[in-house]
Amino acid sequence: MQRLRLKAPASVVAHYLHLFVNRRAYTLQSNRPHPQSGRHYYYRPKDRKAGQGLSLTFDTIRRHLEGEITIGLYSINPATQCSKWVAIDADYEDALSDLLKLSFHLRHDGVESALEKSRRGGHVWIFMAEPLPARDCRFYVCGLALRLGIPIKGGRQREGIEVFPKHDALKPGRYGNAIRGPLGVHRGAAQRFWFDGADENLEEQMCYLNSLPKMTGNQLARLIAGKAMPSQLALAGPKPEPALRRHARGSEFRILDHIATQLRIVGRNHVTRCPSCAEEGHDRSGDNLSISIEDPRKYICWAGCTSDMIRAAVGCPRPAQHA
Repeated sequence: MQRLRLKAPASVVAHYLHLFVNRRAYTLQSNRPHPQSGRHYYYRPKDRKAGQGLSLTFDTIRRHLEGEITIGLYSINPATQCSKWVAIDADYEDALSDLLKLSFHLRHDGVESALEKSRRGGHVWIFMAEPLPARDCRFYVCGLALRLGIPIKGGRQREGIEVFPKHDALKPGRYGNAIRGPLGVHRGAAQRFWFDGADENLEEQMCYLNSLPKMTGNQLARLIAGKAMPSQLALAGPKPEPALRRHARGSEFRILDHIATQLRIVGRNHVTRCPSCAEEGHDRSGDNLSISIEDPRKYICWAGCTSDMIRAAVGCPRPAQHA
């Protein structure tokens, strides 16, 4: 892998973070192949002491771009049920032909995309001007593919494109499906795959991606207006939440009493900046912390901060338990 190592300037890392990272959870591709399948599987890296999944940092992304590690990215932020991008993955016979057909018709609709080659096919990426509802993104892209006669993998269809995000929405605590982060080194192929349209170096690649027109909410709304949901799509929605448990009486920690930042309402939750993330200079978009409107005692940081970390950040650590 040494010959694939590159230096990633801070500006490139910052642009990558803005363009591709919609939530801080991520996966990591194993360096060693599985002894039986020979594949380099992905897993959720964890902090061994805290027992929690690690969150993406500026340094993690730098290491990915420089070829030291390879990360997988999640498309949906559960706090908003929105995505910054759609990735169309195809790795079957004639996959590249189908991806080029999709790119052509996307451009005909006024939607610019970027083609990233892979070992057996490629990925087509569509970027949003702002995070847009995952359901609407899937509706448009899957509907376009079906109208073009391009198969969508799933159910009895064993070969076809895979569209990320793969879900309309995610229930709390779920992650959905991750896709290999672009511009890194695929551990199995021992190769870095570049986007068509720019020279093969990190600076030119990011400059090209930033220059692409991004899809707006109004544009997406026009593209799906008046269209019926394709019957072939079994779009998954969030499952009902379990019934709330009664809490013991007495003094309780109420997160809303300690939040100074502005709250936004998304579905049945308040969304705001996570105090623990803020201490590390993260969560610039202010949407990592989700607080139940029905019961504000229920809250979660989608970047992986624990309740103890959040309470400590607002100056109200959990009382020590005595034997």
